[in-house]
Amino acid sequence: MEYIKNRFYEKASKCIGEYQKLKTEHADKVIANVTIGQVMTGMKGVPSLITDTSKLDANTGITFRGYSIPELREKLPRLDPAGEPLPEGLYYLMLVGEIPEQEDVFNISKDWSTRSHVPQHVFDVIDAMPKSARPMTQFSAAIVAMATESVFQKAYRSGVNKKYYWDFMYDDVMNLIARLPRIAAYIYRRNYFKDKHIEPDPRLDWAGNLAHMMGHDSDEVKRLMRLYMVIHADHEGGNVSAHTTHLVGSALSNPYYALGAGMLGLAGPLHGYANQDVINWIFELMNEIGSDEPTKEQLADYVQKTLEAGRVVPGYGHAVLRVTDPRFTAQKEFADKYITHDKLINTVNNLYEVVPPILGSVGKISNPWPNVDAYSGALLYHYGIKEYSFYTVLFGVSRALGVLASLVMDRLYGLPIERPSSYPLKWYRDKASGEEGGC
Repeated sequence: MEYIKNRFYEKASKCIGEYQKLKTEHADKVIANVTIGQVMTGMKGVPSLITDTSKLDANTGITFRGYSIPELREKLPRLDPAGEPLPEGLYYLMLVGEIPEQEDVFNISKDWSTRSHVPQHVFDVIDAMPKSARPMTQFSAAIVAMATESVFQKAYRSGVNKKYYWDFMYDDVMNLIARLPRIAAYIYRRNYFKDKHIEPDPRLDWAGNLAHMMGHDSDEVKRLMRLYMVIHADHEGGNVSAHTTHLVGSALSNPYYALGAGMLGLAGPLHGYANQDVINWIFELMNEIGSDEPTKEQLADYVQKTLEAGRVVPGYGHAVLRVTDPRFTAQKEFADKYITHDKLINTVNNLYEVVPPILGSVGKISNPWPNVDAYSGALLYHYGIKEYSFYTVLFGVSRALGVLASLVMDRLYGLPIERPSSYPLKWYRDKASGEEGGC
């Protein structure tokens, strides 16, 4: 399927000259004034990365190469006209920058199928861990263990010209993406189904095969998995998993190292682990209330108690968004279409009515609206994927699409190693007050 690679190079290589021109002719152009507040709050909003694959807007949500999630669900190829778009199509869009044809998507599916063989030593690494090890621990270790297969690493050590780095990175990235469903499903069956593994089906698409190897073969689960893989695939370059992958890759580490590091960032409670927090919190509230069908009044009381205890309401709020997350909306539409009655889904829908007004009345909360995590766990749970300690692994399989597409572009553009400056706290105090002193 080399024509996909060639099409990517044809499209993306046009940006190399633009990058070099900006770098050499406009390097002194001031594009932002950085405040102490931005430094002290995680560098939020400071333009400092190049990420072509997606962009997050506070008031409209995420767009992928300029296309919103509703537009993706309308325009990207799918297996069934009434189904969900295939993640292969989104990957093509992020890489090439245009909506693919059906043939392009099927060719990526076939390519990933041929590249999906996982070396035995990777399974040995997973099996060497106790089953009490967190799924994300096993997943990250397996990704790093595959670095023995890196064609980029071998090419670099052989002295290949740097203008060809992207070529070897592309093949590594395609191999890595192809193998992630097999690894994720292996961990799932190992941890929760007594090592009763299911072989991949080469006739299935990438996300459908993941559902199959996990043991969930209904059309609806495959449909949900396609949606899940699309909406979690990317979130511009500044989130922890994307930025970490980019940062480690900027040292010319191979993509297995870079993605492994990114997945360790995704595992944090403030990032990809949040979908587990949401389900835990909902089950806690049901248990405390004493009902699996709590009323809106009971939910409101529990939300107030959560806030009074100094805790956050998981699944609500976002570092950037100031509206309901379009990824939440996409999942709600999916549930409204396919699920007639489910107590957990009903509770999630009722929380959507109850939580925002309460959070909106709290002056310090700038975004009272739900994010993607508020719905994702409930959908997975409804379809029998009830092992919510595994949910972040599914997030990781999806997120690899965007961050690895960006990694190929990083090498094509020849982006340098990332190295921002840092200063002691005293330096900032002196800048703020105009006086020396402090810590």
